[in-house]
Amino acid sequence: MDCLYSNGVIAVREKYLLGERLKRLCEGSADEAFRQLTEYGFGAGADALSSRDFEALIAAEEKITDDFILRYAPAAAVRDYLLLPRDFHNAEALVKAEYLSLDVTKMLAPEGNYSVALLTNAVQSGDYSKTGDLGDTVKEAVALFSDEEKKPTGAEIGALFVRGLYRALHRSCRKNRAVAAILARKADMVNLLTAFRSDNAQEAEKLYVAGGKLSVKDLARVFGDAERCERSFARTDYAAFVQVCFEARRAGLPYTRAERMAAHCEIDDLSRRRFDLNGSEAFLYYVFRRRLECEDVRILFVCLHAGMKEGEIKGRLRSLREGL
Repeated sequence: MDCLYSNGVIAVREKYLLGERLKRLCEGSADEAFRQLTEYGFGAGADALSSRDFEALIAAEEKITDDFILRYAPAAAVRDYLLLPRDFHNAEALVKAEYLSLDVTKMLAPEGNYSVALLTNAVQSGDYSKTGDLGDTVKEAVALFSDEEKKPTGAEIGALFVRGLYRALHRSCRKNRAVAAILARKADMVNLLTAFRSDNAQEAEKLYVAGGKLSVKDLARVFGDAERCERSFARTDYAAFVQVCFEARRAGLPYTRAERMAAHCEIDDLSRRRFDLNGSEAFLYYVFRRRLECEDVRILFVCLHAGMKEGEIKGRLRSLREGL
């Protein structure tokens, strides 16, 4: 799909983003918010009868967004960046279910590039010919589980699939300048977080993911003098992120704030440049806004059902805080 064509479709569809309507949804009851959303067309086709069914609304809206990606993505790199994380998550869930006798039902995410049926068949049959780069990671995981002398932990399998995901994204996105730049920022923040959580540089290196610009040597600074490390990152794009990580480490707190920054780094970057987006960036920005609105709708209903006040709810909705 051509960028000009997909951007034209977005120009029409972005008028139906919730935007300022989110404010009004905070002002009434959960039932009123449900009525307004359904009348507006949010989650069209969902089997939802009341505000208690808000997850069904969100699932339907996410499915609409996924269908939009599959139909209008202007490049394979864009589609992969948005959907491959789903495939790797589902493959990991299926492998764990197969070898740890777990119920996979509640572990699965919405489908990405590959159907759950196809992934299930690959895991059970050992035929990975139709799963691209994902198949290599599944084979590694199966090999670990098949080694009777080395029983992998859930964390080890999780780390294996994360590394596999970024390796696959790097291969898919490296020739698309816009997507490669976004992937690089995400990978660097993931690697920095890993370094801060690790006990030493060797442990962090084992969990290093591909696609970023920071080398293993760059990350090793985290284990040296804190002030020197902060100075070395002071004039980079990661100055604020590194500072937040060090603040958490000094206070002995979880890296929750840094995790949120990494989770939303794509939309933060695109939002800062929203009046000067090029190529595939407009498509990505639109999809990330839609996904963020789904997150905010979930927060909205949880807060309304908990009886929280309007001001408190608005303060929790990121779309409103950031003016997206």
